[in-house]
Amino acid sequence: MNTWIIFGTIASLALAGAGWWGWSTFKGKTVHAPSPSTASFYDLQATTLEGEPFAFSQLRGKRVLLVNTASKCGYTPQYAELEALHKEFGDKGLVILGFPCNDFGKQEPGSATEIGEFCARNYGVSFTMMEKVSVKGEAQHPVYAWLCRASLNGVSDHEVKWNFHKFLVDEQGRLVGAYRSGVSPKDAEIRAFAAGSTK
Repeated sequence: MNTWIIFGTIASLALAGAGWWGWSTFKGKTVHAPSPSTASFYDLQATTLEGEPFAFSQLRGKRVLLVNTASKCGYTPQYAELEALHKEFGDKGLVILGFPCNDFGKQEPGSATEIGEFCARNYGVSFTMMEKVSVKGEAQHPVYAWLCRASLNGVSDHEVKWNFHKFLVDEQGRLVGAYRSGVSPKDAEIRAFAAGSTK
């Protein structure tokens, strides 16, 4: 009997631990009080899916949502929610930047042309998409280095653990939020940010 009690206790603890891991990996949120960054967000650059240079200096005064995307992920339908945010708030100061990423489960294997066609055909994506990048490791793109390192963003270290991890940068180029993959773009906090109703 005692053996079964011990086994049951261990199993319960394991399940609880797995539940916490799953929540922190896919559902966690981090909100930061606006603080000046060490390195300027507006000095960053990227390249669009069409191969054009994109200077972040043009984002001054805008609220920016950055998200690493993938075409073959369970969270891929979030493209529709992101596009809905873009349509509702894009002319009210919100900019969404999508960064295709093949770092997790090889779920973005396509070329730039294939990614663009997929986004347009399936979700009517009209917000800005960047070329495919790495969001972690030695090949981490400078934009993601800034988002993930407190030494650059001035507030906190972050680790992107899966596709569709969302970062929020306010009108003054300050990192103010990080939302893991399982947090919907329709989340109340993200919508409030998109609407400009949080300061």
